[in-house]
Amino acid sequence: MSEEYDYVVVGGGTAGSVVAARLSEDPAVTVCLLEAGPSDVDDPAILELDRWMALLESGYDWDYLVEPQESGNSFLRHARAKVLGGCSSHNSCIAFWAPAEDLDEWAALGLPGWSSADIFPLYRRLETNDGPGEHHGRSGPVTIRSVPPNDPTGVALLAACEQAGIPRTEFNSGKTVTHGANWFQINAREDGTRSSASVSYLHPIIGERPNLDVRTGLRAKKLTFDGKRCTGVAYLTEDQLHSRTIRARREVVVSSGAIDTPKLLMLSGIGPAEHLREVGVDVLVDSPGVGANLQDHPEGLVQWDAKRPMVTNSTQWWEIGIFTSTESGLDRPDLMFHYGSVPFDLNTLRHGYPTTENGFCLTPNVTRSRSTGTVRLRTRDFRDKPKVDPRYFTDPHDMRVMTYGVKLAREIVAQPAMAEWAGAELAPGPDVRSDDEIADYLRKTHNTVYHPSCTAKMGGDDDPLAVLDARLRVRGVDGLRVADGSAMPFLVAVNPCITTMAIGEKAAQLLTEDA
Repeated sequence: MSEEYDYVVVGGGTAGSVVAARLSEDPAVTVCLLEAGPSDVDDPAILELDRWMALLESGYDWDYLVEPQESGNSFLRHARAKVLGGCSSHNSCIAFWAPAEDLDEWAALGLPGWSSADIFPLYRRLETNDGPGEHHGRSGPVTIRSVPPNDPTGVALLAACEQAGIPRTEFNSGKTVTHGANWFQINAREDGTRSSASVSYLHPIIGERPNLDVRTGLRAKKLTFDGKRCTGVAYLTEDQLHSRTIRARREVVVSSGAIDTPKLLMLSGIGPAEHLREVGVDVLVDSPGVGANLQDHPEGLVQWDAKRPMVTNSTQWWEIGIFTSTESGLDRPDLMFHYGSVPFDLNTLRHGYPTTENGFCLTPNVTRSRSTGTVRLRTRDFRDKPKVDPRYFTDPHDMRVMTYGVKLAREIVAQPAMAEWAGAELAPGPDVRSDDEIADYLRKTHNTVYHPSCTAKMGGDDDPLAVLDARLRVRGVDGLRVADGSAMPFLVAVNPCITTMAIGEKAAQLLTEDA
């Protein structure tokens, strides 16, 4: 294998797979995609979507524990995928176009080229969608389809939503849903294979393009520089003993995700100068926004025993979404629920809450959390896991929204349509009624929707925390870009996987334009 390419993409995940595939469409360009995890090709543990929950805390998971939380769940751990396809190979494949209002706000923050008018065509380009409407793509690499209504509890839940005043509303219609519920769309094929970034973009071309090297099992140690120009990446070889360097003639693209991208930048000398000096890393660029602005969708849990047997087959066990607003006048929802047709006691059992093997749950989450955290190096050793401190519920807005969500979940499940399904409320339980009691329960037991983001954000020239410019270029150096969820200026209100793929599409366009 050559050790010099036109482009080197570090991280074969949700965006990196897209970047590598699109760049290598030009046969005159050579591309190396470097992924620390194994390949997902012919691996049913990854490819069969209904098995996704078994990937949590598995060998395919970097499994980052959070730092002790002053206002939240200190036992929580962030699943980050260690496999080709990244978190699109690891998640539940819930597929959303971001609200136009989110993208237009990105553009208004001094980011031309990131409005809904710019990004919606990229959604259309990447998808083959079975939903109605002329706005949808019908020939893209990513299969997006509507979940079939095969779960009778889910059918009853949607009826209960209507009885509670939450109408059945189409998702991905091009119009933002501020108050509505429905079956999700998912990026998965009819046979149950996930339509991840790797399955969709890389599997058809691996071994077919001589100008693309997809190299797995190779872990990046640090970026290399000639002065302020990024020249490549040093990596640990498969024997876990020796290091080599891949050179990039044109540019390096870091697509390692919202935890490992800032980690790699900091290990390479780009980050908050004081912090880098504390851990013994030479400062190349003092960039205080690296590892700052960590955002997420925190998630609570309301869980019931089921009176009747729950489904034993599902596309991915979390098939319905509910959106609403907790105050009037919002142009985007501030509260979302996922409905699970399985029990989810990952964070409740240790506190003594009863559980079941035949139950269902609603998980209220805060779509625009105001609590922000950090990613920091633990040491200068690339093998050490970074310090991930989301600082959950340090802004009272988030607890207000989620407390509202617990009460609304109970109201929905109390409707007549759910009477034949809803047994005892297991968590937080019927005795937890007041706002203070609900908040205490949520602080102890909340989870995450596994959407860390914004830790190397784009921003205008006047934003001191902007790590990237509007063309995804790392400020202060040349030849280096970031393309993944860490680039978001703020986290979109919905599951961000498809938007992260669109960031990959956008990055490939920008790289081609600037070549």
